[in-house]
Amino acid sequence: MMSSAPAVTDVPWLRSLRRVQNPRGRLVCFPHAGGAASFFREWPQRLAGDIEVLAVCYPGRESRINEPCVNAMEDLAAPLADALAPFLTEPTAFFGHSMGASVAYEVARRLSAGGRPGAAMLLVSGRAAPHRLRPSALGSQPDDDLISDVRRRGGPLAAALDVPDLLELVLPSIRADYQLVDSYASEATLHPLHVPVTAYYGEGDVDNPAESVLAWADVSGGPERFASRAFPGGHFFLVPHAADVLGDINTRLARVTAA
Repeated sequence: MMSSAPAVTDVPWLRSLRRVQNPRGRLVCFPHAGGAASFFREWPQRLAGDIEVLAVCYPGRESRINEPCVNAMEDLAAPLADALAPFLTEPTAFFGHSMGASVAYEVARRLSAGGRPGAAMLLVSGRAAPHRLRPSALGSQPDDDLISDVRRRGGPLAAALDVPDLLELVLPSIRADYQLVDSYASEATLHPLHVPVTAYYGEGDVDNPAESVLAWADVSGGPERFASRAFPGGHFFLVPHAADVLGDINTRLARVTAA
């Protein structure tokens, strides 16, 4: 018997990275600014075999390249909450890196506020808590400034900036995501979710210092629900330390799905 959730092929917002018979739980992955679902394509190999894995597909990239990009959190989080609701039939953890952490939080918040089943656990990476975000205006800066910031942060997207055809393809989504990040930083508020929250961060991430990341404890609703892990590296510590991060996620998924 397959999972009781609908077919992901019918939902443009989601990509199935692994479909499982009778899943013990699910992991939904939210990409970073400028990122896409394919960033997580190798993750199922390092996760327990009975965990179903989905990745969020933002408009304006990969399979949705012909759709307009979204540059406001409400226009991203609200339809995502509706798209994900039918898939929350088993205990589900949300994981988001950088901008994706904010999107995951906002989707979880909307599901909870609407009285619908929501995230059983929130896993955030490389991102300050919503009430500790610092406003910026990079989304409105010239292309060269935007590109320089992406290079500074590093990560897999930086390599695409050296290929003119790829740069032309990805720059609109990068700008839209930066605009979303800019506007969200000035409007984000704290809404405790009262679920386990784990925050992962790079010790050298100057844009998301430890104290701002550790403030995700306030989202959990209590210190007993919060945990954190620090790793060597900067904003994209997640890439070289994927095995360790996924090992930790496996352990935490086992706890929440056994509850």
